[in-house]
Amino acid sequence: MDLDHATAAAQHIDLFCSDLDGTLLGNPESARRFAQAWSRKSDPVTLVYATGRLLEDTLTLLARSALPRPDYLVTGVGTEIYATKEGEVLAELRSSFDSAWDPALVERVMSEVKGASRQPSAFLGPFKSSWFLSQATPDQLRNIELRLEEAGLKVNVIYSSQRDLDVLPKGASKGGALDWLLRRLGISSDSVLVAGDSGNDSSLFHLPGVRGIVVENAHPELYEAVFQRPVYSASRVMADGVLEGLQHFGVIKELPLISTSRSRAQDHEPSIARVLELGKLEGLTEDQRSTIREGYERAVIALKKNVTPLGFSACSMADNEVTGTDVNYRSVWARDGAITLLYSMDVDDPEIRACQEQTLRTLFDNLGRSGQVPANVRIDDGRPDYSGVGGVCAIDAGMWAVIAFYNFVRFSGRLELISEYSEQLDRAMAWLSAHDSNGNGLLEIPEAGDWTDLFGRSYNVLYDEVLWFRANVCHARLLQRQGRFEEAADHLRRSQQTRDQILGRFWPSTAANVDPLLRSFADQQFSLGDARYLLAEITPFGFNWRCDVIGNVLAFLFGVLDVDRARTAFRFMWGVGVNEPYPVANLYPQVQAGDPDWKPYYLVNLQNLPGQYHNGGIWPFIGGMWVRFIHRLGLHDLACRELYRLAEVNRAGKAHDWEFNEWVHGRTGRPMGKSFQAWSAASYIRACHELEMDPSGDRSE
Repeated sequence: MDLDHATAAAQHIDLFCSDLDGTLLGNPESARRFAQAWSRKSDPVTLVYATGRLLEDTLTLLARSALPRPDYLVTGVGTEIYATKEGEVLAELRSSFDSAWDPALVERVMSEVKGASRQPSAFLGPFKSSWFLSQATPDQLRNIELRLEEAGLKVNVIYSSQRDLDVLPKGASKGGALDWLLRRLGISSDSVLVAGDSGNDSSLFHLPGVRGIVVENAHPELYEAVFQRPVYSASRVMADGVLEGLQHFGVIKELPLISTSRSRAQDHEPSIARVLELGKLEGLTEDQRSTIREGYERAVIALKKNVTPLGFSACSMADNEVTGTDVNYRSVWARDGAITLLYSMDVDDPEIRACQEQTLRTLFDNLGRSGQVPANVRIDDGRPDYSGVGGVCAIDAGMWAVIAFYNFVRFSGRLELISEYSEQLDRAMAWLSAHDSNGNGLLEIPEAGDWTDLFGRSYNVLYDEVLWFRANVCHARLLQRQGRFEEAADHLRRSQQTRDQILGRFWPSTAANVDPLLRSFADQQFSLGDARYLLAEITPFGFNWRCDVIGNVLAFLFGVLDVDRARTAFRFMWGVGVNEPYPVANLYPQVQAGDPDWKPYYLVNLQNLPGQYHNGGIWPFIGGMWVRFIHRLGLHDLACRELYRLAEVNRAGKAHDWEFNEWVHGRTGRPMGKSFQAWSAASYIRACHELEMDPSGDRSE
């Protein structure tokens, strides 16, 4: 298939089957948009939901959601089919299961598997034996299948999310149940469309002739499972991604406006509802909308100030005085340029599009001998620099560059760049991989080795690990386009390993079911408390309880955090006020003098005092990510409010209005750093587009 899009064949769609959790459910506003679009489609299509949940749990869940009533429910990972119109389970399905099914024997075999623990009774059914088994390898799974077979059992073992293991009767799966239902209804699989986000959805995609939609927040395991299948990879998450795919395949004609599906407080769990109630949110005034629109137009102007023959500069060279080490700003910076490229893709402007491509060419044409993406390339003489402050390498530069490359070719259609830069991309990823010296899926970052180049974080740093997860997914998709499927699968498995490590190590919990004899020192320390966000940093000798705001926000935007954990992290960050006085501070709490985390070099140029720069300074480029983070949780009105506040801080300049400054003081709210910063403008532009608040998308009510 193409890089991301299956061809929308003319074949009519008679049946649509979608997973629920993480696909149609997760964002109550996008679920409502799905319901609106489904009710407006012109042709009748049978609607089926397929879920790992059991029937009663599914019915309760749907009663609380805005989703339309389906014609059929496939529940228990394909062990039950429920006809909603008749209100009955189709018991005949069970006759298709192998008669050798023996749940008691399955229980005995699985209870002897090291590391496996039974899931709560709410997830167990007469034909579904469900277990937790963290980070199982393919060899472990084959061994489990062999042990079950040696016990005389004929079963189907389904493993997903690197945690959930379901043992089902032979022939039972979501795909198997759907196939049975299609034969019962007399529907050809050639006229079936499916959608999903995780490994237990893969059997749906493997039915002959079926076409599929993979949502943007899908797990790497699903991407691997659908290699060479006719799928459409959406650029949006959850139900919005499903709608994007439905439009691609012609099931719906147009996407509903975001403004028509705002959630209410009662759509959310009590703690989120309380945020909305206390905020007394109402729609934006026309003056506020006008400010946001003006901000968008000014952001495009600011972005164009950073267009140079070599790519995007970090800040406008014509509007900033250059003294001393500030000469570094006269450069195309890898991370700044990549982020600017990534978040300006929606701008339909030939000059900006050309600069995006030139930014990538400048970075990958100057790859170091070992594969290192330069930290920056000087605009005046084209000289690459591979280090940052104190000669420390910028590890995040390469990851942002790979992520930007994938998104550029995907959005622009310049697929020929993949073969042109294939060798450089491979070398860049090999250089990055070398920083995982112990092979555990996490990179070891030197102190000041990323964007916080004047701040003392090192070893396993949340922000960098999240980027490493996403870089592997993006590189895998590029390899897939080249037909290098084994290599692509390897990178997807690496990304899954990284995700598991992030969730297991950076989100400590006293509830973790871990063998005390196998616990590391850090695990013992983590057991002292439960996190409500991903921790900022982990080393072999300890960890940092601080909340790295950009790390947590990116973890959700890039698909590391599931929506439940993202809500928990949002509640914490909102509660402590990381968005005050403006969105948003990069770190909470700030490091104070005398704190064990304090470093003497924080006093250099008085740069990293509390509330300044990387020590709790407010960064508008992170503010744009924050707005999108909130929006993807189904909090559109709140996201619009934060977008307006972001417009206000971008408007407040040191000398002029709309300077899109580099950063803002975390206590005073006063603009600091360079003016007309490229990534500040681009991140604002991206947030406007995602909320449909750009001039072309805004529909004032």
